[in-house]
Amino acid sequence: MTETLSLSESATLTGERADLLRTLNKHRHFLRFTTRDLTDEQAGLRTTVSALCLGGLVKHVAAVERVWVDFILDGPSAMPDFSAMAEGDVAERADEFRLLPGETLAGVLAEYAAVARRTDELIAALPDLDAAQPLPEAPWFESGARWSARQVLLHIIAETAQHAGHADIIRESLDGAKTMG
Repeated sequence: MTETLSLSESATLTGERADLLRTLNKHRHFLRFTTRDLTDEQAGLRTTVSALCLGGLVKHVAAVERVWVDFILDGPSAMPDFSAMAEGDVAERADEFRLLPGETLAGVLAEYAAVARRTDELIAALPDLDAAQPLPEAPWFESGARWSARQVLLHIIAETAQHAGHADIIRESLDGAKTMG
């Protein structure tokens, strides 16, 4: 029996795409679940030696997913020029991990949901998961490497899962609540 994943009333996926999106959605759920019943103040608290907070993690994961989906569509031009990053760019990136004044947990969760919908729709509609783009020049990428849409989606899954784990530790440090167990 083939299990299907419904993205909307008009699109039902099976096979590899359904498996990939089901896995991504599972880790998205774990990340979002760590924020249940929190106030904006709690979502912005650092509870470990790390600079991370729950609201900032959701905001960061949404930003990462957005830029990688842009990469699938537009190639390396969708990414920042890592070789030209100035001090202000580094500070702006650090703000991605914090819930800033005026930002709310509900707002970052809504943005994350919008990013997730866009990703899911693109993966459902993309003609070829093997379509590849050259990676931008950066010290952490192999020179001349290309990533397929599939590799990008696997990277988004790994990033989401990693940060869902961070979020679980932060939440447990905050009030003892856990994602599982």
